[in-house]
Amino acid sequence: MRVAPAIELTDEQIGELTRLTRSRLTSVRLAQRAQIVLLAAQGLQNKDIAEQLAIGRVQVARWRKRYLESGLQGIERDLPRGAPAVKVDVAKLVKLTTQSTPEAATHWSTRKMAAVLDVSPSTVMRHWQANGLKPHLVRGFKVSRDPKFAEKLEDIVGLYMSPPEHALVLCCDEKSQVQALDRTQPGLPLKKGRAATMTHDYKRHGTTTLFAALNVLDGQVIAQCQERHRHTEWLKFLKQIDRQTPKDKTLHLIADNYATHKHPVVQGWLAKHPRFNMHFTPTSASWLNMVERFFRDITVNRLRRGVFTSVPELVTAIDAYIAHHNTQPKPFIWTKTARDILQKVIRANARLSSKQNATLH
Repeated sequence: MRVAPAIELTDEQIGELTRLTRSRLTSVRLAQRAQIVLLAAQGLQNKDIAEQLAIGRVQVARWRKRYLESGLQGIERDLPRGAPAVKVDVAKLVKLTTQSTPEAATHWSTRKMAAVLDVSPSTVMRHWQANGLKPHLVRGFKVSRDPKFAEKLEDIVGLYMSPPEHALVLCCDEKSQVQALDRTQPGLPLKKGRAATMTHDYKRHGTTTLFAALNVLDGQVIAQCQERHRHTEWLKFLKQIDRQTPKDKTLHLIADNYATHKHPVVQGWLAKHPRFNMHFTPTSASWLNMVERFFRDITVNRLRRGVFTSVPELVTAIDAYIAHHNTQPKPFIWTKTARDILQKVIRANARLSSKQNATLH
């Protein structure tokens, strides 16, 4: 016959267990476990205790054993359920993510990393988020190598932040090859519980080029759509700017280094119109031209999801968008000083140089 191990209690232990069984603040589970220990200390076997308390014999044996092993702490809490938590070597995870790539791949995913570290993908994601790691993303960049970058930067940012008196600052550029795209099948409209649909393939009905000049002061846009973007079309657009701006104002035009903008014919026309002053952005620094922000707006809000069956229909849509924009224009506010931008470019060049040197060695 199997006999349960005996429990011997001191007067202090008996008093403590008795208080737990009688206190209204004690949980029902803990009070019952304390009662099991008290009955076991009286010499009762597990079967007798189970019958008296109307519980299972296995349950009685479990709490008798835990009290013998750990005392009161052994019956106060349940043992943790499930598998023990897996400890992750966070330093190794960060090092692998930032300094290596998986086999036959360009970047890590949660599943690839989880397979290497023998943890769950959710664990990998949690530690990536805690350390600010996003290996699935990559940011594009281009640092200008223009030898006159600082000079051109200060010139253009100076126009934005301290425009000259009795003058207009116009950001000019062309958005070339704007396509008139028609979808091969009609899409379904937006409805509750379903996004609007659009076919991935399309029919191309031609292109147009949008010339635009953004007034930095008030956000007004002077625009013109033409078939091509040669120097003749650029000159035609300059003449339109000349007609639509006050004659007593000096014009400061900001444009990129596209050869069309510097054509000899254009230079000759500008020489005859001295109120036009050209300011060219540095090479690979079109972000200095604020009209690019307007091009982004018209692309997102009108062109990308538009359906156009012909170029005239596309031009009509562009003209309508610009007319609506000019009813309540809102200027873009330039906030970064030339000094702040230059310091950032210097830091970028320093990092690029050290990276290139490390690669060479």
